[in-house]
Amino acid sequence: MGKTFKILPEKLGIRTKLGLSLSAIAAMLLLSSVISVMMYVRMSSYVTGLMSENVKCINTARELSSIAADDDLDVLAVIGDDVFVDTPDLRENAFLENCAALKLALTSPASAALVDTAMQSFARYSVTCRELENVLQSEFIDTRTWYFERLQPVYNALRSDLDELSAAIYEDLGRNAGTFERGFYRSIIPAIVAVGVGLLLIVMLFFFLNAYYVSPLYRMLGGLKNYRDMGKRYSVEFDGDDQLSELNSGITDVADENQQLRKRLNAIRQNLTQQNRQ
Repeated sequence: MGKTFKILPEKLGIRTKLGLSLSAIAAMLLLSSVISVMMYVRMSSYVTGLMSENVKCINTARELSSIAADDDLDVLAVIGDDVFVDTPDLRENAFLENCAALKLALTSPASAALVDTAMQSFARYSVTCRELENVLQSEFIDTRTWYFERLQPVYNALRSDLDELSAAIYEDLGRNAGTFERGFYRSIIPAIVAVGVGLLLIVMLFFFLNAYYVSPLYRMLGGLKNYRDMGKRYSVEFDGDDQLSELNSGITDVADENQQLRKRLNAIRQNLTQQNRQ
């Protein structure tokens, strides 16, 4: 009887090796996907919050421009009347409250400094507007001359500061949008790397399977064909310690036993033939 062969433990088997290889690829792809999603969500939440604050700041800056424009129109309405009327009430509190809220919402020091500049310009405009009552009561000062030569330059400076503030806020919004775009590409880098590594592992797995399993199988089939069709000895050998190696050893033993059995049968037939001839 030929020697028996023992199947190796499952942990060293083909199924386990293939399972571990595919599990490693799947785990890498899954981990990279999770990292990418986490990075994207974190970046998106942060930048979206900044952009939302920028939009609010833009609306507040527009409100400041609207307040300044309304106050100036009220002054123009008083100047256009030929009779004495009460001086308009400026919306100083509303302007200052919006400036305070805007300064708290802005994250750029340069933009916050422009808010201070706009507040100072509005303060100068308010002080200049308080001269209107004396101008209206005076018989020597022309109100239109006072407006165009005295008040309008101050108002133009205020509008210029407000326009500069709005432009700075738009620049902040543009930078945050650029940050969002760059963060998006950074967030997908792990996924791209993982896909590349996964493809590399798949190629390596293909060569591994071809070298350690597919090629030995073809060699075993070739050896069996030569053994069965040509009567050659089955002598396929390859390195390995898994079920495929055990199977090859078992085939070698069975083939050797079968050859020995054939030799015995041939010897018995020859003896019987010789006896019959005698």
